[in-house]
Amino acid sequence: MTAPIDLFVFPSIFKSISSNMASEHETLSEEDEDSDNGGLQAAELQGVLCKWTNYIHGWQSRFIVLKDGILSYYKSQEEKGFGCRGAISLFKASIKPHEFDECRFDVSVNDCVWYLRAESPEDRQHWVDILEAFKAESGYGSQCSLKRHGSTVSLTSNTLSSTSASSLKSCRGLKEKLAEMETYRDILCSHMDSLQKFFDTCVESPIIGKLNVHDFKGEAMTFKVTSGAVLTALSQCIDMMWKREELWRKKLEKQQHRLVKAEQQLEVLRRKTGANVGPDQEEGPHSTLGEEEFYDAVETGLDKIEEEASLRERLQDLSNRSISHIPPSTPGGVTNHVLWPEIERITKEQMHYASLGVGEGGWQLFAEEGDMKMYRREEELNGLVIDPLKACHIVKRVTGREMCHYFFSPQYRKDWETTLEQMTVVEKISDDTLVFLQVHKRIWPTAQRDALFWSHMTHISDPQDHDGHDIWAVVNHSTQLPQYPAKSSKCVRVLLTVCLYCQTLITPPKDGSRVSRDDIVCKVTYCSVVNPGGWVPASALRAVYKREYPKFLKRFTAYVVAQTQNKPIMF
Repeated sequence: MTAPIDLFVFPSIFKSISSNMASEHETLSEEDEDSDNGGLQAAELQGVLCKWTNYIHGWQSRFIVLKDGILSYYKSQEEKGFGCRGAISLFKASIKPHEFDECRFDVSVNDCVWYLRAESPEDRQHWVDILEAFKAESGYGSQCSLKRHGSTVSLTSNTLSSTSASSLKSCRGLKEKLAEMETYRDILCSHMDSLQKFFDTCVESPIIGKLNVHDFKGEAMTFKVTSGAVLTALSQCIDMMWKREELWRKKLEKQQHRLVKAEQQLEVLRRKTGANVGPDQEEGPHSTLGEEEFYDAVETGLDKIEEEASLRERLQDLSNRSISHIPPSTPGGVTNHVLWPEIERITKEQMHYASLGVGEGGWQLFAEEGDMKMYRREEELNGLVIDPLKACHIVKRVTGREMCHYFFSPQYRKDWETTLEQMTVVEKISDDTLVFLQVHKRIWPTAQRDALFWSHMTHISDPQDHDGHDIWAVVNHSTQLPQYPAKSSKCVRVLLTVCLYCQTLITPPKDGSRVSRDDIVCKVTYCSVVNPGGWVPASALRAVYKREYPKFLKRFTAYVVAQTQNKPIMF
């Protein structure tokens, strides 16, 4: 009874293997359907993000939707029914959180880049996690993207290339599938060895001569050759799959290397041509922005800075002001300092320059409001605008010393200078002479600026004006220090010469009473020459000067009036 049973062992093995693999295929198909229907739906997301639109309108609120591997955006959720304004596929996209902006992340495919900002760092991380999870689940080459075939694929088929496309959809890796085939091969070999031993025993048995059967020895040899051929073909198939996987792995690495190299070349080309028009674009002579568009972008940035400044608390206790520690005075006295000859010379020149009128020298009136008048001369140096500026203003209820005190003292500077990002007193030459290092806020599309300069406050008497009190002045002039080189950071160094020249005029009370603030007026002359240090369109820079200088002088004088109104008069 054992012989008939053992004779059917070999076909039963294939039946069992086919049955098991078919069962696994059905199970995996159900899992694939669940994954397709549920897994990707779990990765769907929609919400409102800020998207960089262009250099004029900047960041705008947009309704973003992730569905079926496509990230699309609409102007608003209400307009979703009218169709999306743009879409990008996530399967080959790169998702990169911004290095400095904790709320921003970029999604790019080749040269198509979406700059997106969330409301909070947590919201940004949520979006990035969902997008990365979708890529990992759906992307090419991932372990979960390779869908299995059934076992009905012929082992001797020469169309491996046609089946490779479907194998890339399997949820189990190719290495795992090959290991499974090797296991089945070992099982098949074991059973075939047992079957062959049975055949050999039957041939040598005396009972075989009494049976009406074919030549068992010939049949056994034929079965051995056939099974050997099956095993050989199976081994060759496994070897071909391993080689094919290795070939595709090398091709993938080669393509990734080419992609990295192409991205590096593209980045170099963008920097040379100024073709990048995203929110990280730097200024340059090859910028694609026109001068009017450049000014529009700068004007928008300045408006935002003013909005931020209006929200700050103007009056705060001195102990709460965040200023850098002022170092002790330099030993040896101010006259022995290496910068003193330059300080003395520049101060005298600027005070003489400020005391002159504007009747000669080609001055052009470009702004006038009440008692304030502003003049300029158009001058350029090596293609850079350095227009000299002179402003005349009358400020009531303050003295010249008070104007210069608030202009010179570092503890008040951040209150009226809204563009400051960081200020450091790097050296104290004397009580009335300091060396400042200032870093200003960046205003896109210009580069960030910094300035290193000494500031000196002084006063003299004017013997020619009997009605005028002492004259006070503050002179700022750019300098150089080895420990603060101009190109040691990402900032462009600004070169400047500024003079605030203030004279107090007193009208004595007719009743002989004590002089009050109603009896004093300050005559202010403000002179400046600023070299921006880097390329900026001439017309755009002059438009900024025309807008910002009057606003600066009004803001500063209003600040001094507000600070001194309830304090004793400082002469």
